[in-house]
Amino acid sequence: MSDGENKILIVDGMALLFRGYFAQAYPRRLADGTATNAIFGFLQYLFDAVNTFGPTHVVCCWDMGSKTFRSELYDGYKANRPEAPLDLVPQFDLVKELVAALGIPNVGIPGFEADDCIGTLSRRLSEEGHVYVLSGDHDLLQLVSETIHVVIMKKGRANYHVYDLEFLKTEKGLHPYQVVELKGLTGDTSDNYPGVKGIGEKTAVKLLAEYGSVDGILRNLTALSGSLRQKIESDLDMLHLSRTLAQIRLDVPIECTLTECVWRASGEEAQPVFEKFRLSALLKMIG
Repeated sequence: MSDGENKILIVDGMALLFRGYFAQAYPRRLADGTATNAIFGFLQYLFDAVNTFGPTHVVCCWDMGSKTFRSELYDGYKANRPEAPLDLVPQFDLVKELVAALGIPNVGIPGFEADDCIGTLSRRLSEEGHVYVLSGDHDLLQLVSETIHVVIMKKGRANYHVYDLEFLKTEKGLHPYQVVELKGLTGDTSDNYPGVKGIGEKTAVKLLAEYGSVDGILRNLTALSGSLRQKIESDLDMLHLSRTLAQIRLDVPIECTLTECVWRASGEEAQPVFEKFRLSALLKMIG
C-alpha cells in the first residue's frame, strides 16, 4: 500500500460502546451522577485502532433504535436482547458529542442497522481507498474484499483479528458471500433467528464447501443423507428468511463523502468537550 493511499476506518459505534461499558470494572461518573464508563472505554478502543491502523479518514456508524426493516420481516428478530443497562442509555447520545468533537461523522439511518450503514459506506468508500471496519460482529465478515478488511476486536485492548480474503478462508473456511449462506443454515442466537433446526456450524461449513451456496445445496438435496434432507425441507421458509435477515444492505441512503471523514489527528479542537466530560487525559493517546 502506498503512503498516498487513503486508509478509511469505519467504526461500529455500538460494538465499541457496549464493549467499553462491560470492560470498565468501576463506574466513572460526572458530578451530576451521569455515568461515563462506556464512553471512556469507547474512546480507548477508538484511539487504539487509530494508532494501530493509522487511518487518513474515520467515520462512526450507529443503530438508530430497535425498529428496522428486519424486525418488520420477523417479529422475533433480536427479541431476546435484554434492555440496555440504565446508566448506559444516556451515554448513547453523549458519546456522539465526543465523536463529533473529534471531527468524525456520526452516521445512522432510522429503519436500518449500523451494519447496513457500515456495508453501504465500506462498499462506496473502498472505491477511494482501503477500508478497515472495526467491530466485534462476525456478521460483518460478509463485507471482506480485496479493498475491505474487517477488524474483529478480541479480548483486551489493541488485540485484533484482521480478516482479509485469505484469513477468512483459512480461519472460517468461507468466502465472504458464504457468511450469509452460513447464517441462513445455522441462524444466529444473538439476533434470535433459528435457521434450520438441527444444523450446526460444522455441518453448514461442510455443505457450503461442497455445494457453494444455499441454492447449490437445494439443487442437490437428493445427494444428502435422509435426515439432513428432511431437516432442510421442513425448515425451507426459515432458511430463506434467515438468509435475508443476515444479508447486510449496501444501498442505505447515506449522505457522507470521503472529504467529511478526514481524520485531523489533533485533540486541540476536541479539548473543551473532553474537558466537560472529564476525559481530556485520553486526548494524549492521539498526540
